[in-house]
Amino acid sequence: MNAPVPPADALRSRLATLLDGLPPRQAAQAVDRLIANYRGATPTDAPILRDRADVAAYAAYRMPATFEAVRAALEAFAEAVPEWVPASHVDVGGGTGAATWAVTATWPGERGVTVLDWAEPALAIGRDIATANPALRNAHWQRARIGSALTLDPADLVTVSYVLNELTAPDRTTLIDTVAAAAQSVVIVEPGTPDGYTRVIEARDRLISAGFHIAAPCPHSAACPIVPGTDWCHFSARVSRSSLHRKIKGGSLAYEDEKFSYVAATRLPVTPAPARVVRKPQIRKGQVLLDLCETEPSLRRTTVTKRHGDLYKAARDADWGDAWPPATE
Repeated sequence: MNAPVPPADALRSRLATLLDGLPPRQAAQAVDRLIANYRGATPTDAPILRDRADVAAYAAYRMPATFEAVRAALEAFAEAVPEWVPASHVDVGGGTGAATWAVTATWPGERGVTVLDWAEPALAIGRDIATANPALRNAHWQRARIGSALTLDPADLVTVSYVLNELTAPDRTTLIDTVAAAAQSVVIVEPGTPDGYTRVIEARDRLISAGFHIAAPCPHSAACPIVPGTDWCHFSARVSRSSLHRKIKGGSLAYEDEKFSYVAATRLPVTPAPARVVRKPQIRKGQVLLDLCETEPSLRRTTVTKRHGDLYKAARDADWGDAWPPATE
């Protein structure tokens, strides 16, 4: 019996098949516009993904990166609630469904899945791509305007990835309140920019006010210790590039690093990390410098040296975004 194909591999393979023959120039033109929206600060009152060409470009340019960023956030969340597996998942503004793939990569198996988006072409291609993932064969792809009028049925897990930047401030507030009322657990992912971090912090504060506990990345549910305007909390996920992806983006490397900000919150009992590595570790001769967000809450740089023995070995293997110290068996 053949072993199941990991979701990341199945997704890349399906994208390659789906996008075979797509003219890179046409895709690149759509990508240029999508980048402007993705990086921009002006909310839009119409779907960013307007037609099949847009969606094909989005799938090539953004879906692998969204998948890896959301998967990284979900894995950190899963470590804080190790006995929990969601039985239902709603992906708000899910587009082509990258977050649904990330959920199946974190918690294998079928569950009730609903993807909500206001762009019918995105839902259509997302449904097509999902045929390569057995865990998504019964997913519902539903058109819905993402904003103040949105209603949600109760769900174990609600994901909102790369959506808040498309909304006005009042609609963001209403959406977070709607999600909080419906969900047992919430994971929100935004671009790893100062503005993306600000939107995540605003959502984090509202979730805490609604009675949620922060599971990740923060090791606490107190106020963020970063002084506003001085820095921002973000992380990085390694993304493999397909040949078409490299053509569209004009790059030669086989990978790129997706920067993202996120918050994972839940009404469940939670055991967050004792501390979180919030910058890329600096490896020096005989020592490793770790920038940590700690439980107090506080930000602190700690130095781990060879005299720390096994902890030093762990520090050399530590990555940006990891819990610290590493869990012991």
